[in-house]
Amino acid sequence: MGVSFTLGQLAEALGATLEGDRHRVVTGVASLEQAGPEHVSFLAAAKYLKAATQSAAAALVVDRDVAGLSQALLRVDSAQAALIPLLRLFHPEPPVATGVHATAVVDPGARIDPSASVGAGAVVEAGAVIGARTRVGALCFVGAGAVLADDVVLHPRAVVHRGVVVGHRVIVHSGAVLGADGFGYAFDGTAHRKIPQVGGLRIADDVEIGANTTIDRATLGDTVIGRGSKIDNLVQVGHNCEVGEDVILVAQVGVSGSCTIGNRAILAGQVGVADHVTIGERTILTAQSGVPSDVEAGQVMSGTPSRPAALTRRIWAAETMLPELVRRVRSLEKRVRELEGHADG
Repeated sequence: MGVSFTLGQLAEALGATLEGDRHRVVTGVASLEQAGPEHVSFLAAAKYLKAATQSAAAALVVDRDVAGLSQALLRVDSAQAALIPLLRLFHPEPPVATGVHATAVVDPGARIDPSASVGAGAVVEAGAVIGARTRVGALCFVGAGAVLADDVVLHPRAVVHRGVVVGHRVIVHSGAVLGADGFGYAFDGTAHRKIPQVGGLRIADDVEIGANTTIDRATLGDTVIGRGSKIDNLVQVGHNCEVGEDVILVAQVGVSGSCTIGNRAILAGQVGVADHVTIGERTILTAQSGVPSDVEAGQVMSGTPSRPAALTRRIWAAETMLPELVRRVRSLEKRVRELEGHADG
């Protein structure tokens, strides 16, 4: 994009203390391994210190207490946090044309703020509301009565079904489906009959929802995603779930219906949660945990069924000894039979 900054300009923008030539020009951000003399890079954790010493970067963004580096340094309170404005400097958001594309289909009963944009081939149904500066990408669908608040971004092909309410500054990536029917059926002796899913879905402010993630509407009442929660790609959240604030759901998590997830809980990749389970605040469920029952606040759980992580590690360690234990038990059983034979004789 032809963007360049001097290290002095970067220091001012980041609130950093510069150790080095303030007139040195850099033209991009790169990883420690890939950076060249025209790049600025960053040291986000001490374990990468060796890679930083070998990096060809012109300058490094580092925490204030880092030592042992020969490059120019931009010292900040948190290198990881500083990466956000640093990347935005070199990769600013492209301008978005306001208004409705000529090929979009917008019902006359929809309300679209003049500062919003609706992309090519998008569909906006009757009664939908699209707020200020909200971007509806190409081929998106916004159902009847759905509400998109201010500064929402729907990437291409996102689907927001009827009546779904999306808060301010929510980001929804491509292929995500918000407000599809929950998975509810009743068997009447001959067939599974669909239970009407007449509830809603409410997404609070500052939520991000990954590509091809699905969040179902409630059977009755609302499915709720709390403020600031971040949901990765390919996640399923079932009907009537209540996800708290600042929750992290990593890729391929599956949450069954009517679950409650407390504030700041973290569910790592491929965690599965049974229906009607409550997961307490600040709980961490490690990758591929299977959660059949409630988890108290602040726990770190692993395995299937999930147990306290320390216990699970001991069980895994014991499993590696099972072949030898089986061999020893069989040997002992054989010896006991021999001794019993001698006693009978």
